[in-house]
Amino acid sequence: METAQADPNFRPLAARPHSGEGGALGKTGFAWAVFEWARNPYYLLIVIYIFAPYFARDIIGADLIASGELGHLGQDEARNAANAQGQATIASVTKWAGIIAALTAPFLGAALDRGGRLKPLLAIFLVSITTCSALLWFAQPGGQGLPASAVMALLVIAYVSFTYSEVTHNSMLSVAGTKDRLSMISGLGLGLGNLAATLIFLALVLLFVLPEMIGWPFAEPQFGIDTSEFEHVRIAGPICAVWLAAFSIPFFLHANDPGIPGASWRRAVVDGARSVVKTLREAAQYRELMKYLLARMFYADGMAALLALGAVYVALFLEWGFLEMLCYAIFASAWAFLGGIFGGWLDHKVGVKNALIIEIVGMVAAMLVQWSLTQESLFFGMIDNFQVWDGLVFQTLSDLTYLGLISVVAVTVTASISSSRTMLVTLAPPGRSGEFFGLFAIAGTITVWMGPLLVQYFTLWFNDQRIGMASITILFAIGFGFLLSVRMPAEAR
Repeated sequence: METAQADPNFRPLAARPHSGEGGALGKTGFAWAVFEWARNPYYLLIVIYIFAPYFARDIIGADLIASGELGHLGQDEARNAANAQGQATIASVTKWAGIIAALTAPFLGAALDRGGRLKPLLAIFLVSITTCSALLWFAQPGGQGLPASAVMALLVIAYVSFTYSEVTHNSMLSVAGTKDRLSMISGLGLGLGNLAATLIFLALVLLFVLPEMIGWPFAEPQFGIDTSEFEHVRIAGPICAVWLAAFSIPFFLHANDPGIPGASWRRAVVDGARSVVKTLREAAQYRELMKYLLARMFYADGMAALLALGAVYVALFLEWGFLEMLCYAIFASAWAFLGGIFGGWLDHKVGVKNALIIEIVGMVAAMLVQWSLTQESLFFGMIDNFQVWDGLVFQTLSDLTYLGLISVVAVTVTASISSSRTMLVTLAPPGRSGEFFGLFAIAGTITVWMGPLLVQYFTLWFNDQRIGMASITILFAIGFGFLLSVRMPAEAR
């Protein structure tokens, strides 16, 4: 550390502030949480529910069918092949973004512990996300607008920037409030992010989808949106861009920044890289933390596969249309808002490790019941499916049951993300949360290919979509086993 100490602006890590004041509704705590209200809609609308399925089905899949390359196949076979190619394309985007993030995020995190102010750096990442998101408006089918390769590049850049912003934002959690309130602050952030997405989903339904379908609450889609050109889908990108730019302002005005003004980022990067290498070499000194990161590597990959492929699964297997997918997203996001609050409450009530165990068990149990549903029956054939009502969406018992179980999945997934962050803060050495949040990011991205790979091969081996999706429970089982072996500090039990 001699080079760092030669820097007149350097302060030892132990001398830096590692805790804040107040709770989730305090000025700094709420400012930290409201950042996710601004940023997280991008992930929910673009990566999961709206844009990714559109890009896979209506650009990659539709263009493949239009090219005539599948002309030797029957109609159903051609559609399945096109869907598979679309899903593979999305998996490729996620894979490359995950590889880039995995190779760089730990070094970014370590530099954050040693560098200058974090807010300017975070602003750069947000500009990247905002720009890429706005440009998605030009992603059009039929070779119009941006080529597919350019859209994929935008998605990769935005995904990596999102990961960097997550590492930076998470490294500021320790100074967002008092130590005993961090769980609630973390949970509030996730809850607000899902609430924001819910409001945007509702706006898309009321302003564009329902007017086109039934002429209500407006006679036609608003703002001149042409649904035949998928403008009601493509507009999700510009909406997320404007939302992020506008609502991140309170964070930059009021959130605590643990960085040191004038500190050398060059030295921070060099010393941070040395620290990461040293930490990995001396992993035995952080045995419990490393076991936890290993556990997260598996269960987070299972959750990533569930989120990335779950929407595609119901769209294809239960044949849900665009309105049903929007309603599904609204319902899930509303429950996820409660999940963020629930996660913070459960951490405080039973301890963060026990909370995480409860959340993972509840998530897997609900998913297994979901995968017992088909268009013909429920609970692996025990009950025949039937039409419940003649409404616009979710007409059958299988549809309604699957939708109801989404509430459990949404609550437990969001709560587990909150608990995971709090557990990292609990186990990380003082003054090194940024470095370990970088490793935390690697644990969630380095095996990002594993879940889709399992789904792909199990689906092919058994020729069954449900078995393919159920294969990700293998990842949950491995992660759960490692999690059980983690010993928590006495004060955190």
